[in-house]
Amino acid sequence: MIEEIEEVEKDAQEVEHVKCLIIGSGPAGYTAAIYAARADLKPVLYTGIIIGGQLTTTNDVENYPGYPEGITGPLMMEDFRKQAERFGAQIRFGHVSKVDFTGPVHKVEVDGVTVITADTVIIATGASAKWLGLESEQKYNGFGVSACAVCDGFFFRGQEVAIVGAGDTAAEEATYLAKLCKKVHMFVRRDEFRASKVMQHRVLNTPNIEIYYNTETKEILGDGLNVTGVKVINNQTLQESTIDVTGFFVAIGHTPNTELFVDWVDMESTGYLITKDNSTQTNIEGVFACGDVQDHVFRQAVTAAGTGCMAALEAERYLAAKEHVIA
Repeated sequence: MIEEIEEVEKDAQEVEHVKCLIIGSGPAGYTAAIYAARADLKPVLYTGIIIGGQLTTTNDVENYPGYPEGITGPLMMEDFRKQAERFGAQIRFGHVSKVDFTGPVHKVEVDGVTVITADTVIIATGASAKWLGLESEQKYNGFGVSACAVCDGFFFRGQEVAIVGAGDTAAEEATYLAKLCKKVHMFVRRDEFRASKVMQHRVLNTPNIEIYYNTETKEILGDGLNVTGVKVINNQTLQESTIDVTGFFVAIGHTPNTELFVDWVDMESTGYLITKDNSTQTNIEGVFACGDVQDHVFRQAVTAAGTGCMAALEAERYLAAKEHVIA
């Protein structure tokens, strides 16, 4: 009898409806919230578990326009949040645990409890960098350890750094670092690159990149505050060596946070959501994707913010067109 009453109460539970629901709280999500709020869409944004996304692990941001003195990632995301709230966006802490995109009105479950229906959904769940899994890697993350050479390479100008990876991304980031740094030590786990021939050619012809084949990272060394070196091992000879560096870059790829949408939204084999050309529109009507969740090329805060703007504008136009048809 009690179970029956509980089931009736659950069925009678009021479901909240919103015009625009935003999933994710990085530069893309917050920018979408700013534009959607200014368009009077009264957006509701759920932050996800990591409020602010990848930028919260970035100690210094110096390449985002409008911050001439630079800013920390967490503080920058706090500014984004305040600006979104200023225009009326509702920022809520919560993790979207389930979605249902079967009908014209989209259904979302938050933390396995709250149910939201939305006319439009903007996906801004971002991507997560792949790490080696070392304790020291996380200890010095933001203090010499980075997963983005373009973001943080500037801080190591004239210094010696290390990078681990063998694909196109690693090759591209190694050559980028070589323009800034005195020397780049590149660790490749196998006896060959996975990168394309053209990218291999660039690395091999850059004089200040030293390549270590069959080499794996054992430990990132530091003085308790910053990175001071790296201990590596040759997986063929088992010989260990220590290299003095002040920066350590991990370039073994990113994983888009898209598991939630596998059964609904079209995605590439690597998991990135597919959007229409020059658009943030997905294959689901009224569902848009922006930021790193659909961008495996640039992965910058400024480009994520740009697509967040696009998603909000497209959501606004989508709703306006629907209202016009109904009228």
